[in-house]
Amino acid sequence: MPNLETFNHLIGISVLLTQVIALALFGLYFLRNEKNFMAFSAFMGRWGLWLAFFVSLFATIMSLAYSDYFGLVPCSLCWFQRMLLFPQVILFLMAAAKKDIYIADYSIVLSVIGAAISLYQHYIQMTGESPLPCPVSGGDCVKRFLFEFNYITIPLAAFSAFALLFVLMLYVRARPRASRSFS
Repeated sequence: MPNLETFNHLIGISVLLTQVIALALFGLYFLRNEKNFMAFSAFMGRWGLWLAFFVSLFATIMSLAYSDYFGLVPCSLCWFQRMLLFPQVILFLMAAAKKDIYIADYSIVLSVIGAAISLYQHYIQMTGESPLPCPVSGGDCVKRFLFEFNYITIPLAAFSAFALLFVLMLYVRARPRASRSFS
């Protein structure tokens, strides 16, 4: 495993990639009714659960690497984000195996709440001021352990993962009723 500085740089690059993919998919989502995008939308609807499983698994492993391998203590806000992300790994695995697209609604709710907490923590890490008290339970919510490309923090990495999961679930939900069975 690389040292923390190298790991942070790799995470920064993966967050940039995640942001580009999420923005591109979000933009394409609104063009899905056009003929050229129907095949892509169908592909994303069919494989979105597996893609979401791998995104959530990767984000979970990276989060655990920071705390378990590098020994960084997660703050209370980080724990709330983890509580909203970690279960999605299991839920997506089960849903993908069963081809159950109805998980999308639940994931969207978890991802929106997780994204809101992530953006709030990113804000307080960037400004150094918190409009609400940070419930410190070991880690400091304002302390930055990751700061790549002058804007990427751990909470922003979490936000990017939640945003990509949100967009993937939009595609899964948008599957036409007739093609919702995967057989």
